[in-house]
This record gives sequence, C-alpha cells and structure tokens, in this order.
Amino acid sequence: MDYIELNLLEMLDTYGEDKLQSILSRFMCPQNKDVENFIQSKAIGFARQRLAMTYLVFSDEESPGFVGYFTLANKFVSINGNALSKTLQKRIGKFSQYDEELDRFLVSMPLIAQLGRNFNPGLSVSIPGQELLSIACSKVREAQFIIGGKAVYIECASNPKLYDFYSASQFVQFGQRERDTGEIAESPILVQMLKYFRD
Repeated sequence: MDYIELNLLEMLDTYGEDKLQSILSRFMCPQNKDVENFIQSKAIGFARQRLAMTYLVFSDEESPGFVGYFTLANKFVSINGNALSKTLQKRIGKFSQYDEELDRFLVSMPLIAQLGRNFNPGLSVSIPGQELLSIACSKVREAQFIIGGKAVYIECASNPKLYDFYSASQFVQFGQRERDTGEIAESPILVQMLKYFRD
C-alpha cells in the first residue's frame, strides 16, 4: 500500500484549526499516551513556533485514513566517544565538534521526536511501524539533501520491544537521559539511538 505524508502547518492553512483538530482527535494510541497527547494537544503549537514539525500520514486510497504521524526537530546532542564503534566515531566526527577533555561529540542532527501509529478501531487500514519509521527517515533525508548531514536519532522508553524495533532499522544506542518534567512517563529513562545513512 502507498502512503502520503502531509505537513501539519500546510493542513492548518488548508483546512483551518477546527477541522484539523477534529482529524487529530481521532488519533488513538493506548500503548503510549505521550504520543497520543502530543498530537492532540501540542503538535499545532509546536509547529506554529517552528519548534518541531509534524507530518500526518494517510493511506493513499479512495477514502484516505489517518494511519499515523511523526514529528521532526533539529537538536544538539552530546555523544560519549566510547559509546560508538570506531567506524561510527569517524563518520559522526565529520558532522560534529569533538571535546577531547570530555571525550564527547557535540552533534546537531534531526530528532524523530514522535512516531505514532493510529490504533483507532474505526480505521479500515493500518500502517506497519517499520513503514512509518521508513517514511520519517525519508523525510529527514530530503532535508539533509538541502542542508547536509547523514544521521538521525530517536529517544524511546527503556523497553526491550522498542529497542529491538529501532535496532532492526540499524539504529544503535549511544546514551540515555532522564525524562524532562512534564513528559508523560512510560519509563523515567529514555534510550538514545542514532542511525547513520550510508548512501
């Protein structure tokens, strides 16, 4: 099946806030209330302020369904040198500043800040998680074709299933951090993982 992704701000301009909010209110993710809360309560505000840009993903069929979304932001992240393989250190080193005293790379790269499938039972179709992640990575690659860069990262709950999910798409762990206050806590620790695009 084919999917189309639409920028939240463009949808806001086209449909207006009430209609867009009606679409967003149909998003359900009982497994991760943070993902559900963000799209319903924060995504429009974050997009307007250009803090993070959200893309809604629809099934490309006669009656398109809102199957998922992802949110991208550009962030600085600190990576401990010994957290990466020697090969990855060389690759990341081209796009970062290295602090010898602290043995850390300071890297500016895109963050896939949210990634969520819509589990609304009224949907006639769904999107596999790996497909949604692939669409998000493709959007990152589009941006990097314009501004440069070859890596992306995520922060996910400390959960073996999520770790395996991202590992299957060549993400590697480089650190972890405590959740900020105000974040809905599935787990108090977030695992940080990055993917380096080789092509």
